[in-house]
Formats: sequence, C-alpha cells, structure tokens
Amino acid sequence: MPPQSDFQQRLKSIETLLGQIEASADPNLRTSVQELVQLVMDLHGAGLERMLELIRAPGDGGEILVDQLGRDDLVCSLLVLYGLHPLNLEARVLQGIDKLGSRLRSHDAEVELLSMEDGAVRLRLLAHSHGCGSSPHSLKELIEESLYQAAPDLTSLVVEGAEEKSGFVPLEMLQAAPSLANGLKGGL
Repeated sequence: MPPQSDFQQRLKSIETLLGQIEASADPNLRTSVQELVQLVMDLHGAGLERMLELIRAPGDGGEILVDQLGRDDLVCSLLVLYGLHPLNLEARVLQGIDKLGSRLRSHDAEVELLSMEDGAVRLRLLAHSHGCGSSPHSLKELIEESLYQAAPDLTSLVVEGAEEKSGFVPLEMLQAAPSLANGLKGGL
C-alpha cells in the first residue's frame, strides 16, 4: 500500500496530466481522454461498490469493516470520490471537528460549528491565547487541513475568528466600561 505522501503525489501527477490534456489543441483528443477517464472511474466505482456489498453480507460483521474503511485516510478519499462513503457529509464534518478537538485544546483553542448547508461549512475559531507559537492563521490552517481530510467534498469552508488581532484596545471597549473610561479621564 502506498504511503499517504505517495498517494498525494500521484493525485498531483494526475492533475498535471489532466491540465496538459485540457490545454491540448485537439478537441477530439480531449474528448477521448475524458471518455476514457470516465469509463475507468465507472469501472472502479462499480467494483468498489460491489466489494462493499460483499463485505456487508449478513452475519459477517462487515459493517464494522466498512466503518474502518471509512475512517482510513486513503480509503476515505476514494469512497468519497465514488459516492460510497458509509457516512454522509454532515457526519464526516462532525467527526472531523471531534478529532480536531484535542489538537486545538493543546493550543488553548476550540472550534464550534456555526452552520452547514449544501456542503458549505462555517466554523468559529475560539483561540484563548496564542501560546506555543500558534497564531490564528496557523490554527486556521490546521482546521482546514483536518476538515478537508475528513470531508474532501466540502464545497466551501469558512473559519471565522482566525484574523490576526492588533494590540490596540478598540474605543468601543472603553466606552462599554464607563468606570474604566471615567478612571482614564480622571487620570488625564
């Protein structure tokens, strides 16, 4: 079995080759290659679907195996690609957020789901401090990596609260605390 990095490299190679074919001046070649790729995907998809049916045969404990396949990073991506993942998008997103929790807690941060609609997910990052070299931007990257790994079929992912904060106290904060504001005025 190829390691995850080999798999990612192969995906990049496929993407490069497809880009070269798309740039080809011969429209017949592009059409033929697209048909070939679609036929190969259809064949693989049908084979994977049949394998899952056989695994799920009654009395064999196959559902446990299918669940394990769905949790494997490499197999998960293939099952999503062919629309065969045992969990729906919402369940995979929630599972991804759950797995992310301990990693974020080690950075004194957490994330909450704000909304999920038609594959578009909105999250809020709650970063309590920026210790351990973790900036909001690096935490956002961690969240994006984890969520796209759990649910590569997301249509969009927005992480609110990942903006860098300045060191200045906003004027509104001073106005919201009259005793503080009065204390500042009295001291001037």
